[in-house]
Amino acid sequence: MEIKDGNESAKEISFRCVQCGFSVTTLYIQYSPGNIRLMKCGNCKAIADEYIECELMILVIDLILHKIRAYRHLFYNRFSRETLHNEGLLWKFSLGFLILDAYQMLVVCTTPDERSLPASFASFMGLSGKVLTGVFFGNLIFLGIILFGTRRFLNAKIGDSRCKHILLSILLSSYFKIFLIAMMVWEFPSSVVFIINMFVLSSNALALLVITDAVMIRCIWICLAAHAMKFLVTQGLGAYRKLVLW
Repeated sequence: MEIKDGNESAKEISFRCVQCGFSVTTLYIQYSPGNIRLMKCGNCKAIADEYIECELMILVIDLILHKIRAYRHLFYNRFSRETLHNEGLLWKFSLGFLILDAYQMLVVCTTPDERSLPASFASFMGLSGKVLTGVFFGNLIFLGIILFGTRRFLNAKIGDSRCKHILLSILLSSYFKIFLIAMMVWEFPSSVVFIINMFVLSSNALALLVITDAVMIRCIWICLAAHAMKFLVTQGLGAYRKLVLW
């Protein structure tokens, strides 16, 4: 019988136990196709990652419920360090994040009259410029505060690979933004955007906790400051453009 290690690059990649966060070298051993044995953690003696045998929907539900073991599986075992070098994956997540963010700003920072079909090309360009400017500078400030806070208050080293890992974790943990798509189809009050942002904030804080192994309260304050500054910047740019146009 051929015994095959379920992770061929286990010597190069450190996985994590989803229960306690302890590093493990391999998650399972494959004896034959469809026949695997899950490995136990050397620290807590529990199954290192039971999500390997779970359906994707189980993982999604646990992510929505903010279970820390689901986040550990996502950031350490599903998206390994080798995945971080996949620039295409990072760009795809970034593009999706920015598109949803642009729609969110369109809903929050404009009136229903402005969101209707522009009367002229000049008004269309003005609205597009307002949204794109807010998205660019808002997210620049947002990511800057996340990285600064991670280095200054969480005592985490910020290298090229580390920056990619943090950026990917923030993008993935902002999955609640996908509910904005429903607002494109059905009409909802603007307060729904605030509720979605609260879920995104809590998810970002939990992702930062998993990535840095820091104190939860510090992660919450860093994410709260980042989201607050992003909101103030986008609102300030919108008010400035209205003042200039007036």
